[in-house]
Amino acid sequence: MLNDINPKLPMRDKNSTREYYLKLGFKEFGENDYDGYLMLQMDKIQIHFFEFKALNPNENYGQVYIRTDNIEKLYKSLIDKTIPIHPAGKLETKNWGQKEFAF
Repeated sequence: MLNDINPKLPMRDKNSTREYYLKLGFKEFGENDYDGYLMLQMDKIQIHFFEFKALNPNENYGQVYIRTDNIEKLYKSLIDKTIPIHPAGKLETKNWGQKEFAF
């Protein structure tokens, strides 16, 4: 029955969110530019953002887990683009057996 999911996440600033995700390799999705709303896509992954100016990143624990069939290539591409990797999120196989990283 279910075959897809599109996370809808808060953003403080549409322009900086757009710029960051375009640098990651995402492209804008759709033909319309909605005020306070942003849709981005890369391959089969689509992420939607809604404006929430009062969002405090230090009090926000939301995360999105994206699966890939080539994690080493993805990790290297982010390093090459100088995308900051989370200090505790370097590429490694975790205790639970999942190879992952965080940015």
